[in-house]
Amino acid sequence: MATYYGDEFQGKKTASGEIYNQWEFTCAHKKLPFGTMLRVTNLKNKKSVVVRVNDRGPWVKGRILDLSYAAAKEMAMIADGVVKVKIEIIK
Repeated sequence: MATYYGDEFQGKKTASGEIYNQWEFTCAHKKLPFGTMLRVTNLKNKKSVVVRVNDRGPWVKGRILDLSYAAAKEMAMIADGVVKVKIEIIK
């Protein structure tokens, strides 16, 4: 399960030290190294994006990723909020 960051995080520092930009294709994962590139596929509609891990989280039980707003929008998951996803490490 994945969700996305809300507007309140825009401009704040991520765990990697980067400033969160909701228009970049990034995500938070609890353990994968910063800089890991992932292909994330929305299992509801099969749309996918490539994102880079630059933060830690999500901290809600049962969720594996917090996606940037841009990534969530590209995957057409904004209305759903939380979706089942497949993740693949690509780099």
